[in-house]
Amino acid sequence: MSTVTEALELLKRGTEEILVEAELLDKLKSGRPLRVKAGFDPTAPDLHLGHTVLINKLRQFQELGHEVLFLIGDFTGMIGDPTGKSATRPPLTRSDVIENARTYEQQIFKILEPENTLVMFNSSWMNEMDPVELIQLAAKYTVARMLERDDFSKRYKAGQPIAIHEFLYPLIQGYDSVALKADVELGGTDQKFNLLVGRELQKHYGQTPQTVITLPILEGLDGVQKMSKSLNNYIGINEAPDEMFGKIMSISDDLMWRYFELLSFRPMSEIEKFRQEVAEGKNPRDIKFLLAEEIVTRFHSQAEASNARETFIARFQKGAMPEDIPEKNLSAADGKLAIANLLKEAGLTSSTSEALRMIRQGAVKIDGEKVSDTKLEIKSGTTHVYQVGKRRFSRVTLN
Repeated sequence: MSTVTEALELLKRGTEEILVEAELLDKLKSGRPLRVKAGFDPTAPDLHLGHTVLINKLRQFQELGHEVLFLIGDFTGMIGDPTGKSATRPPLTRSDVIENARTYEQQIFKILEPENTLVMFNSSWMNEMDPVELIQLAAKYTVARMLERDDFSKRYKAGQPIAIHEFLYPLIQGYDSVALKADVELGGTDQKFNLLVGRELQKHYGQTPQTVITLPILEGLDGVQKMSKSLNNYIGINEAPDEMFGKIMSISDDLMWRYFELLSFRPMSEIEKFRQEVAEGKNPRDIKFLLAEEIVTRFHSQAEASNARETFIARFQKGAMPEDIPEKNLSAADGKLAIANLLKEAGLTSSTSEALRMIRQGAVKIDGEKVSDTKLEIKSGTTHVYQVGKRRFSRVTLN
């Protein structure tokens, strides 16, 4: 990168907010390698593409010559992050945290450069903090300030309980920045309060406050809710190439541009060129192929990405699937919908009895795979292509 201005423009891509941008510019102008921190609580064993929005930004910092501090919150993971929660979250066991943390270390280097990444665990300093020091840390923030946080405020006003240990979470996350002497901290938009606590605590401890960069929360396959394993609308970075490729191809044409901006390493100028080509009549599917190949190559290989594309074409296009498939959004009141009801509501059959008859006849497919279970239930948060007979198709997102 030839200039600081160009470096700043690269780092601003896909970000929601930089607090404070002028401070980041000064830090970049200093010419010294910055300590760039991001924390992950090991709440589940696998990372998904939603996590990589932030990890991709860390990679950009590395390419500019800065050091990444990848912090695994093995201590905070046992508290449970209260962000966005309407009730106290049950903490993880120590064994859960250790096992999940081990898989994180294996996965992050599919994106990050190992030689410029320092993997840390916040138990390293929190286990050494005695009760007196913890009380002194707690004294640096007031209850009133904690209740400025949106989720705490809503729960307090609604009379929902807030456990005292939940107030410790943002304090400990903030103290991590003190322990690591972070110059920059990245986090999702839902983490803004916690990231700003880090700035304040660094001031208390006589450090230069970190620059806070918030990044958008990536929508899942449904295009509505955030990508989450619990919502089954995710793409795991350890998934098989064919599965990963197929899931990316299932996203809507509108959501494709969001994924390009937040997940692709292509220049924005090239992505804008793709937009123009689609506006001029190019099939969005052909552009989506490029996105799917790029992502699969990143986590597997170019050869496996090419094979996944050929498999996808053989399964869907050579199977006489139309290029323009109608899209439907359906609701599931209890988080799932019986296959017969889904086919009826999607307009693929005239009744549930017809749907059941077509299933028994082997005339129903989901993503090209024949369905034989008449009692199959589809989970909400998923998007699939449903086919009845040879000519009836619908891409259904179940919310």
